[in-house]
Amino acid sequence: MVYNCFVTCIKFIKQLTSIKMKTRLFISLFVFTISLTAISQSVQKQVKLLDDYIENALTVWNPPGLAVTVVKDGEIVFTKAYGVRTLGEKNPVDEHTLFVCASTTKAFVAAGLAMLVDEGKLKWDDHVINYLTDFQLYDPYITREITVRDLLTHRSGVGNTDYLWAWMQISADSALYKMREVKPSYSLRSSFIYQNLMYLAAGKVIEKVSGKTWDSFLKEHIYIPLGMNETFAKYEMVKDKKNKADAHLTYENETIKIDQLVADEIGPAGSMWSSISDIGKWIQFLLNNGIHKGDTLISNKNFKELFKPQQIIPVKEFYPTQKLTKPHWMTYGLGWFQHDYRGRMVQFHTGSLPGMIAIAGLIPEENIGVYVMGNLDHVELRHAIMYTVFDLFMDGKITRDWSTEFKELYTKKAEREEPKRIPETIASLKISKVLGIYKHTQYGVVEITESEQGFRFNLNNTVKGTFSHWHYDTYQIAFDKQYYGKAMLDFRMNSKAEISYLEVFGEHFDFVETKE
Repeated sequence: MVYNCFVTCIKFIKQLTSIKMKTRLFISLFVFTISLTAISQSVQKQVKLLDDYIENALTVWNPPGLAVTVVKDGEIVFTKAYGVRTLGEKNPVDEHTLFVCASTTKAFVAAGLAMLVDEGKLKWDDHVINYLTDFQLYDPYITREITVRDLLTHRSGVGNTDYLWAWMQISADSALYKMREVKPSYSLRSSFIYQNLMYLAAGKVIEKVSGKTWDSFLKEHIYIPLGMNETFAKYEMVKDKKNKADAHLTYENETIKIDQLVADEIGPAGSMWSSISDIGKWIQFLLNNGIHKGDTLISNKNFKELFKPQQIIPVKEFYPTQKLTKPHWMTYGLGWFQHDYRGRMVQFHTGSLPGMIAIAGLIPEENIGVYVMGNLDHVELRHAIMYTVFDLFMDGKITRDWSTEFKELYTKKAEREEPKRIPETIASLKISKVLGIYKHTQYGVVEITESEQGFRFNLNNTVKGTFSHWHYDTYQIAFDKQYYGKAMLDFRMNSKAEISYLEVFGEHFDFVETKE
């Protein structure tokens, strides 16, 4: 009898314990569900605030089209498209519309190299000539010492050389070859000047080490694993696609459609195209430390290397936004600009081609990421949206009107003084005496001719215009592509009162022969 009572008591206690555990579990699940609901409602409120803010800002900046995605705590919490692909046409931007990624391509290239470092096929501090034996710069020391890391950090000692692809009709290999003609602007690793051609060289390193083209490598190792089926490495791959944004520019207070500048020849520096739907997956991947669905695509060690400060950026080489964000330090990682903001480290990069913009921004320690793409030249609403997202998802509310502040900042920056003209002056040489061909070792050939249109300026068959007398020996060029604006052209004589050279864009082109 006593034994039976004891057993019964034990069973009762177990049942009671089970009931208590189930009750606790139920309460825990209930609280968890309430928490998730509260978090969801909070995010929904933030998303609504962001959407309303963007809609209002669009009326200030007036881009034809824009697309935005936001990632918070590993989830894509906001993706929306605004406006149209082409001004004046009824073709709305949607989540699958293709925009140029431009220089945000650089982060993909750096990530690709990190994968090759993981595979043991190269090291960050290997010398470039170990892989590209024909690679040569003006300074033999820099040629010998420059590393893979240096290619990605804009500290090669070489100044800006975008004219090699923007002003010349030459191949990528020819552009890299001509780098040996460019004198250094500073010593290796002592400063920072943005350098697209070094990323072209970085792409060549990927090709040499992997045995695949740089674009094939990125597709196989990044696009496909992340499910980025609407991402393409080159304009050549998207030019015939219908759901693609067109480039626009504001000229004399009017927004006009312009021809798309193609950056395929310097592809690794900025030729990628993607949709806002796809690019959100990239931001997710970055905030998840190089891991996608449990698969580590980049080791923790080399993923951290991508975001480690590599080079200090001088004030004059950073964005005008610094006047408002007031960072204490500014650096560059491997494909990322960096600065402090409200005690956090911001990783970001813009992308710009004439008529098209992009920006990627991350605060990893807050698990916040944003990407903006648009189709109006240098519409700096992109910066405003990035900082608004940062504030909103750290504070739960919008605490500063970045759109208005950046609009004022960039409007002031765009204001330029018109050159002053001295009336009733004459040129030293008759215009017939300056017709001919002028050459510059680095910048190519200028042809000065007379035609039915008037007197013509032609740089490498890429930049063309008609010029007229301004004052003394100075003339003003009105470019055929009106949105290029105008430029001043000077003709200089030698001691024999003969034409010696012309000066344009701050460079001297020597007279070599008369144009028949």
